[in-house]
Amino acid sequence: MGTQFTRWIMKHPHQHFLAVRLKTTSPQYVASRARDPTFEKLMDKYKNLLKVIAVQDLILANPTNPAVSIDFLSRLSQKLHLNRGAVSFLRKYPHIFHIYHDPMKSQTFCRLTDAAIQISKEEAEVINASLPLVVDRLVRLLSMSRSRMLPLRAILKVGRELGLPDDFEDSVISRNSHLFQLCDAHEPNTHNLKLFDVIPDKFTAAVENWRVEEYCKEGCNVDRAEIQFSFKHGYPPGMRLRKNFRAKVKEWQRLPYVGPYDEVSEKKRSSKAGMMAVEKRAVATVHEFLNLTVEKTVEVEKISHFRKWFGFDLNIRDLFLDHPGIFYLSTKGKRHTVFLREAYERGCLIHPNPVYHARRKLLDLVVLGRHGLLTDELRSIASNKEAESLGQYDGETCISD
Repeated sequence: MGTQFTRWIMKHPHQHFLAVRLKTTSPQYVASRARDPTFEKLMDKYKNLLKVIAVQDLILANPTNPAVSIDFLSRLSQKLHLNRGAVSFLRKYPHIFHIYHDPMKSQTFCRLTDAAIQISKEEAEVINASLPLVVDRLVRLLSMSRSRMLPLRAILKVGRELGLPDDFEDSVISRNSHLFQLCDAHEPNTHNLKLFDVIPDKFTAAVENWRVEEYCKEGCNVDRAEIQFSFKHGYPPGMRLRKNFRAKVKEWQRLPYVGPYDEVSEKKRSSKAGMMAVEKRAVATVHEFLNLTVEKTVEVEKISHFRKWFGFDLNIRDLFLDHPGIFYLSTKGKRHTVFLREAYERGCLIHPNPVYHARRKLLDLVVLGRHGLLTDELRSIASNKEAESLGQYDGETCISD
């Protein structure tokens, strides 16, 4: 059947049938999106931050001796996307990394600076202090699943986004055995995290709270029917909103749907109305998912692991591109990252939290780069042996970072 369909297309290349939506996963559709300079500038900083965090995690992996050899980092340069090599990357962030030579081992190592260590400790402290919030996020996340169960490895992939502690399985799962249960999955050596049916109250989604606030605003003259199923919208500067686009958004806003915490009944998706209902619930679920994250942002690849568990089999990337008033998709740093547009203003969270504040301090050091250091004094402190030991790494591949 597929071969016959292909032959028909080749024989009738100009038929209107080809006007059917072909944008799914197409780079052209991604490239044609309206860019938002504020989010793009933020991602320019974030793509370097993620590399810094990857190296930082390697250093902190050994608590007794938090350091990593330059040889080891150099071998991982390609995997960590350190395109100009490990030493070149480390030297870009002297406020975060300190390179030193160990004469006993005849090797050059890297450790964190005192400022970076302090920020890491502060982040760990605020995460441990917010464990009740972590439990609440996890319960809500599992409640959005039709089976009240999710793969443990999918949850761990978004561990940083959810603000999970390093000892998540002990401090959260084991200590809340009345809420969570680890059970074997169909694949070997894999587990699912299940929520016990003991949650008495139905959760209220963030978008529902926003609707109440909007409707209760002083002097609000919005019709209840207009806002009953609506989402907050905002668009990139300069994006042209055509009349038919506005009409479609208005129609979509009025469309009823099943909320992210409501039970879903199996319905036929063959009709246009059925497809739109599935899509709107998917938007509501992802909207709530982003609200549960610490920084209201997540990589598209990570959230894709949840889509079937949440009850929608749609292309996630297209979903974000189809709703630019709710989400913003960035492709910086060789990854697709989605932001909840309404949560940000001028590149910062409107309602920050302690974990976000701690992470922002590390981002500030990344942005600072080499600035604020007395280069001449640092050079005089560095020993000749250290300089010689580093020289061998300067010949590493030189591709634009």
